[in-house]
Amino acid sequence: MKRLPPLPALHTFLVTAQHCNFTRAAQQLHITQGAVSRQIAGLEEHLGYALFQRQARGLSLTREGQDWLPRVQQVFGLIEQGVREVGGRSATLQLKAPTCVMRWLLPRLMQWQALRPDVPVELTTTVQHGVDFRHEGFDAAVVYGSPPSPGLLVRKLFDEQLTPVCAPSLLEASLPLHSLEDLARHMLLHPSRDEHDWQLWLQAAGASFEPHGPKQHFETLDMAMAMASQGTGVAIGDWALIGDDLRSGRLCMPFDLKVLTGKGYYLVSPSKALPPGLEALMAWLETQAAQ
Repeated sequence: MKRLPPLPALHTFLVTAQHCNFTRAAQQLHITQGAVSRQIAGLEEHLGYALFQRQARGLSLTREGQDWLPRVQQVFGLIEQGVREVGGRSATLQLKAPTCVMRWLLPRLMQWQALRPDVPVELTTTVQHGVDFRHEGFDAAVVYGSPPSPGLLVRKLFDEQLTPVCAPSLLEASLPLHSLEDLARHMLLHPSRDEHDWQLWLQAAGASFEPHGPKQHFETLDMAMAMASQGTGVAIGDWALIGDDLRSGRLCMPFDLKVLTGKGYYLVSPSKALPPGLEALMAWLETQAAQ
């Protein structure tokens, strides 16, 4: 197989072809006109055919030179694109997180960017609760569920704790909401189709009734919380994720009981050399979760 032509000579050909003038090419490349001429001659010798026709008033591309030009432009275009993309990706941390944790995570990432603009974070949201670093190009991820498998660098953020929540205005409405039995007269908002979260909490609370009243299902926890904050009904939410809503008064807890599900939220990264800034980000998020 024939040896590939040297990259510097191809770059010299590209610049020379753009100007069709050795002098102008030399000025742009910051080398002498003779050096340009020698590199082009060496490239032509390597390829076995001429790339330029030398004329009294300058240069023109031969047929082979015309064929080579778009190919060389494409090669250097790909190199420039790679420099931009790979450089940008290494400078910006790539973080993945499920949509259910957005109410807690997004405000804190905005705080982080204000505190550390030198460590930018690009967030990708997903309905998936896990991550596969072997096939996904993320530096870290927030995952939900059981403790992650060994082989990852893991920082626990918090346990899932279920509790009913509603708008404060709902407590002042005509229908009372003081006892478990009162829930039967309110619309229950479910963050998933299986109604598992409400069933788990009612069982732990010792409810003696099956909820047969009005209900509404949502695809995400965030949608259920948004509807609850408008006074539509009572949602079952994760206490750890809605602290900001409780402090601001958008939501309130009509009951004190919080039920642990055995699941939690974890910040994970491959157990290898961490990208610059990631260790600081992970430690900061862990501190935020502890608060």
